[in-house]
Amino acid sequence: MAEPKLDKREVARAFGRAAASYDAHAALQREVLARLDERLDLMNIRPARILDAGCGTGLGLRLLQARYPAAERIGLDLALPMLQAARGRQHEAGLTGLVKRLLPGAARESHVCGDIERLPLTRSSIDLVWSSLALQWASEPEAAFRELHRVIAPGGLLLFATFGPDTLKELRQAFAQVDGGSHVSRFLDMHDLGDMLVHAGFQHPVMEMEMFTLTYADLKSLMRDLKGIGAHNAALDRARGMMGKSAWQKLEQAYEGYRKDGRLPASYEVIYGHAWADDKTRLEDGRQVIQFNIQRRKAGLR
Repeated sequence: MAEPKLDKREVARAFGRAAASYDAHAALQREVLARLDERLDLMNIRPARILDAGCGTGLGLRLLQARYPAAERIGLDLALPMLQAARGRQHEAGLTGLVKRLLPGAARESHVCGDIERLPLTRSSIDLVWSSLALQWASEPEAAFRELHRVIAPGGLLLFATFGPDTLKELRQAFAQVDGGSHVSRFLDMHDLGDMLVHAGFQHPVMEMEMFTLTYADLKSLMRDLKGIGAHNAALDRARGMMGKSAWQKLEQAYEGYRKDGRLPASYEVIYGHAWADDKTRLEDGRQVIQFNIQRRKAGLR
């Protein structure tokens, strides 16, 4: 099982540049968020503290606010401009200092710039981790799952969506006809992700898959959408430099082979998963935590 190796600085730069344009190009991302939110209808959980891991511009935070208004929310993202956009959306939703003063019980929301593989959070401090279309940007997904397990409280829930290997398969195959280089990110399948959840310490993982197809008039429109959300190939072995005119024409010609009913398709394999944290009696290095109940008896003389 080959894990994708990513350049995290390039990931942060790409999403930082896309912060201003993200919402205008995020139709699929909004749909996936809505479907994640629907899944919470089936979960018996009332979290006091929630982590949105890879919160982007804060679209998911607003859904979590509506569902769990009393919960404290933490939005985490690798790109600082995304967090600034999320903070702006928080104020648009009315969570200003004035509202907090008028409503002392209003939940707190904070925004943290950090890496999902090295979370700046204490052990067992989160009741619900929600992550929508962010885990595919982890350089080592199993390390990310271990970190998420570390910060989730005993019995807490991880709910996520990520992309599977058939995502952008048309674009990947078209590029293969041009130069065979790595131009499209590689994604793990749901069986590998399920195994990683178990290895990280989660219990009762449930995995589902759904295919989406977006259509475009031309290849430029697809590439504009990808750039608009920051979906840039950040693989360490990616091709460097700008694509030349000749290579672009070859790519367009190759992609035309997928045109159907006058439109060019772009496939997205979306994997949904959820799993519960165990009782957290085992540390991340495998050591078992054993609790002792020591009773002291006072000796008396008769």
